[in-house]
Amino acid sequence: MSAHIRARKHLKASQLATLVALAIPAVAQAEEASTTLPTVKVEAAADVPYKATVSANPKYTQPLLDTPQTISVIKKETFLEQGAATLMEALRNTPGITTQLGENGNTSVGDAFTMRGVSSSQNAVFVDGLRDMGAITRDVYNVEQVEVVKGAAGGDIGRGAGAGYINLISKLPSLENATTGTASINTGQLKRSNVDFNRKIGDSTAVRLNAMAQDGGVDGRDYVNNRGWAFAPSVGFGLGTDTRVFAYAQFVEQNNRPDGGISAIGVPGYVRPVTTGATAATAQQAAWLTAGARVDRNTYYGNMADYEKVSAYQATFKVEHDLAGGGTLRNITRVGHTAMDRVLGSPGATLATSSDPATWTINISRQGVAQTNEIVVNQTTLNKTFDSGFLVQDVVAGVELMSERQRTETLSAGTATTVSNLYNPDPNLPMAIPTKTGAFTDGRTNTVAVYANDTFKLGSAWQLSAGVRAEHYSTTTAATSSPTTFDKSDWLYSWKTGAVYKPAANGSIYVAVANSMNPPGGGNFALAAGNTNSSNSTSLDPQQTMNKEIGTKWDLLDKKLAVTAAYYNTSIRNEQPVLDPISNTYLAAGDRKIKGIELGAVGALTDKWYLSAGVATMDTKVTSGPTTGNNAVGAAARFSPDLTGTLWTTYNTGVWSAGIGARYTSEQKLLVSPGTAPTGVPSIPSATVFDAMASYQLSKNLTIRVNLYNLTDKFYIASLNNGGNRVTLGAPRSGTLTAAFQF
Repeated sequence: MSAHIRARKHLKASQLATLVALAIPAVAQAEEASTTLPTVKVEAAADVPYKATVSANPKYTQPLLDTPQTISVIKKETFLEQGAATLMEALRNTPGITTQLGENGNTSVGDAFTMRGVSSSQNAVFVDGLRDMGAITRDVYNVEQVEVVKGAAGGDIGRGAGAGYINLISKLPSLENATTGTASINTGQLKRSNVDFNRKIGDSTAVRLNAMAQDGGVDGRDYVNNRGWAFAPSVGFGLGTDTRVFAYAQFVEQNNRPDGGISAIGVPGYVRPVTTGATAATAQQAAWLTAGARVDRNTYYGNMADYEKVSAYQATFKVEHDLAGGGTLRNITRVGHTAMDRVLGSPGATLATSSDPATWTINISRQGVAQTNEIVVNQTTLNKTFDSGFLVQDVVAGVELMSERQRTETLSAGTATTVSNLYNPDPNLPMAIPTKTGAFTDGRTNTVAVYANDTFKLGSAWQLSAGVRAEHYSTTTAATSSPTTFDKSDWLYSWKTGAVYKPAANGSIYVAVANSMNPPGGGNFALAAGNTNSSNSTSLDPQQTMNKEIGTKWDLLDKKLAVTAAYYNTSIRNEQPVLDPISNTYLAAGDRKIKGIELGAVGALTDKWYLSAGVATMDTKVTSGPTTGNNAVGAAARFSPDLTGTLWTTYNTGVWSAGIGARYTSEQKLLVSPGTAPTGVPSIPSATVFDAMASYQLSKNLTIRVNLYNLTDKFYIASLNNGGNRVTLGAPRSGTLTAAFQF
């Protein structure tokens, strides 16, 4: 049986021609109707496509040029051009971030990613500077820009933050009347529309509504479906005055048929090991399967009754007041709730009783997730500048009060696995539906934190900065598996310091050192008893991360192009609990080092040619810990490529635009300890993927855009599970046709 790929949801030449043909008559009609070029609206003279000059986070007192840290800002214009709809798609514009699939039979819930070698999804996503917990695939329909802060950032956000964090900036009302939106359809038959409506209703009052709806399939996958809607109403009072008040909310509902990936058989490097028991494979059977052909990329191992239901709601109230003597006082309060209910079938071990591939089977496991997250947070921040002539101080100080809760229900699927044909599975096979057993894990963390940052400007050439955050956390875990409630509380102290030298007004050279801490249960609030448990033990010390960075930033080409370069060196202590063979207890003794270089260029090369590009290297190594296994001394971090790169560049005349993009990821190893025998696929091979875009402005109100993805139809693995036997593939060659309007 030879490897092959069907293309039922694959961009063929006929489909590409259809996408282009749909736009040609409208283009011709517009050209006949008018020979006058439409006016291009410029919002501000200093506004440069792709390039941000400041962070929207008030904790940063200086422009990005003079901030001693690697910060990538992805503006909405960039991911709108690319047709990106989710946070993970927007993050393709910054290097050093990779996706995760999950542990063996399980599939990760919501946005799951690794940043600079550290798994960061649980506690590294923020919205408007406030932590955003929850198992959800985040949409960017209501996002003004995505800010990616890299390096230890405990001084900014508190616990966790070993590799940095991601901050989504919400769209808020402004004093203008504008309506924009898009309607699109792709080759996976996904239909999507969104609208952004802003209206001034008084001298200083405005309302805004962002809404999104989508329904359809996924390119290269059978039966998988994404359906959902969301809307975000907001109102702003006192706009343009000294006191501004914003009230805004977001409501998200998703009802998807999820994707558990496909069997890794036939993928380069795949090995089926000899096993016994329920997944028995003799040496001969293992050899047959190891040499087996790759399954069709469209193959669906789930069940037609699989589902993923997500509800996410949050309400925010923000007040900003400019003080009479200078400075700004801000207070923001948020209440949020997210619920995930999912049932999913995913492929497991392959089985063979003969040499005929048509008879080979696969075990399909049914898994479920029932999890809710709640958060209530209030944050008060004061920004103030003190100018005594030669010495200027920019000070930020604040207080944060936060309560977070995560409840996970235990589910039972009855029959553990269902056996189906490997190459032609039946999605209608009867499978037990996971049901709640009544058992649960319910964790809560309450936090009280104070923080302060101070930047000293010594003349025009030197800046010194220092920041500190002290927080008291209290985590409580209750579970039906134990009659005991586990508690752990303590103080965490995080800090950062940096020095900036400005050889010219448009450039800076900096050094910075920062730390972060993450206590047991810091990610999921699930504490365990004593020091005889290797996970979240109440007796373990917090994980500690130290990041040292030296870099330079320059604004070139009349400050239209920002270029950056940085070397980082990160040390993680107490990363992995290690079993002491004498006391038979676990000690937080695992240490790791991560180092690399990151380069970036964002902005305009000419008035019409724009660029967003980045390259990052990464070298990870365990320096102390176990002597065997994937976390043994000398091992790298799983799924941490030593080189990643991203490029997006467009040429825009105001009437038409064209763009090309490339994404590169080097090999990502699953087996990182020398001498470990391969099981399944030992690594994700390196891959380069090319995308393209072309758009034409038919009138001042309407633009047609075509996005093409994976131009060379590259077969590549997007993510691999920790067991090595299950993969999700990157989308094949595909396309999206979009009509964008503005009034």
